[in-house]
Amino acid sequence: MGSLTCIFAATVALVQNDLKKVIAYSTCSQLVYMLFICGFSSYTFSFYHLVNHAFFKAALFLGAGSIIHSLSDEQDFRRMGELKKLLPFTYSIIMVGSLSLMGFPFLSGFYSKDAIIELSFVNYSVAGNFCFFMACLGAMLTSYYSLRLICLVFFSKNRSYRLVLLILHESSNIVCGTFFIFWLFS
Repeated sequence: MGSLTCIFAATVALVQNDLKKVIAYSTCSQLVYMLFICGFSSYTFSFYHLVNHAFFKAALFLGAGSIIHSLSDEQDFRRMGELKKLLPFTYSIIMVGSLSLMGFPFLSGFYSKDAIIELSFVNYSVAGNFCFFMACLGAMLTSYYSLRLICLVFFSKNRSYRLVLLILHESSNIVCGTFFIFWLFS
């Protein structure tokens, strides 16, 4: 059940256009990774992924909040674009958090997600093989919606109002310092 819920939450995140909803549904998908590895009695790896997930997801939500605040409360990322040049620090935080979420090598999400996928593979049962296949599919879907978010928010053509672009700014030093702390642990 957990592996099917992982795929369900990831497919819901694929079709969302709200910045915070994509990150929230990806949280549901990642929490289910922890759930189905508990089904194989690997509670330590579940807790390890929970702690890693807390750090990179906190960085993602703080970055999303910074973007939404900078764009005068606009959450629809179809109305965003070209923010890499305008918000470079927020871009770096979102990028590292998203890469860690995708399981990019040498980031914290890679080690915890890889351990979960590997433990489901070495179970040598029908349920283990099914969970392994669903975990790999969930990881691919996670990569897709994370890259979609990054491309639409930071690299696509800007579709914001001109007045909003005139008042666009990075977050305060306190928020940027908090970003940096979560970025270190991602």
